[in-house]
Amino acid sequence: MTMERDAVEAARFDCRARIAPRSRSSFDALIDSERTMAKAFASQADLEQKNVTFTQLSESAYAYTAEGDPNSGVVIGDDSVLIVDTTATPAMARDLIAKIRSITDKPIKHLVLSHYHAVRVLGASAYFAEGAQHIIASRGTYEMIVERGEADMKSEIERFPRLFAGVETVPGLTWPTLVFEREITLYLGKLEVKIMHPGAGHTKGDTIVWLPSQKVLFSGDLVEYEAACYCGDAQLAAWPATLDALEALGADKLVPGRGPALTDSARVKAGIGYTRDFVTTLLDRGRAAVAQGLDLKGAMALTREAMDPKFGQVFIYEHCLPFDVTRAYDEASGIVHPRIWTAERDKQMWAALQD
Repeated sequence: MTMERDAVEAARFDCRARIAPRSRSSFDALIDSERTMAKAFASQADLEQKNVTFTQLSESAYAYTAEGDPNSGVVIGDDSVLIVDTTATPAMARDLIAKIRSITDKPIKHLVLSHYHAVRVLGASAYFAEGAQHIIASRGTYEMIVERGEADMKSEIERFPRLFAGVETVPGLTWPTLVFEREITLYLGKLEVKIMHPGAGHTKGDTIVWLPSQKVLFSGDLVEYEAACYCGDAQLAAWPATLDALEALGADKLVPGRGPALTDSARVKAGIGYTRDFVTTLLDRGRAAVAQGLDLKGAMALTREAMDPKFGQVFIYEHCLPFDVTRAYDEASGIVHPRIWTAERDKQMWAALQD
């Protein structure tokens, strides 16, 4: 393994020690928590299972996509396998593992967390039996797990239960065993894999995986396509510059956080442009709402005028928009570091937006 640019920290213990156990009482409270509101979150009514596609993009890269549900990436090197985002639960990870095992028996040694959100990372423990040795994350992702991992886990599971099938198999938070500052390079045999934090956007710790020899990019939620961008923990003003950095790589293929794999350079450009349009329109509307002295409900109406015609038909738009408008309103009001989402704050926000 070659470590480049900045310091890398590696924990000197088994990955299993880094899945923080959750007490049975807190688990019961989470499962039994009240979910009834005057009007339910759009995501709580989303019960339709999505069709999963496992697509080979290059000699070494595969995309695991599911019609707007969270994607995962797979890199099969000469001697081992690397996963980009582990799925939401160990039970859900078994399907991805089965697809990998249909084409290779190489150990799955490395798990990369594109960011800290529970729906991306809580499946990590399923890979221990498959050879997992390292859980890799940026410094910003590690800090966000420390600051808000537990609250985020409870909030996400309550918001969108379908995305956490088999939630009872989750042993607790997923903690990285290797934390990097800006960039590291792994060699899976002869295959060079760059793992980079290109800047803030979807979160402050966003991480991408880049295969320079095959020009394949795994963007995490920095790029979406045909799906809404969840911006509840975003750094909206910084996001476009980070997209510029991704575009400069010159990827021929890209696996977004949600939506179909982008399989040529024109589609890659379209996906980055789509995401830039979404986040800049959102922040512009947030700034306009603050300038006009509107409350959150007024900001939602103003935002819908600009965004519904362009994005109203895409996956999870109605789920994301309340959180997106809230974050844009906060950032426009001078709240640089996103406030922590809790199950209770979710409900308070939702109540503020109702008639």
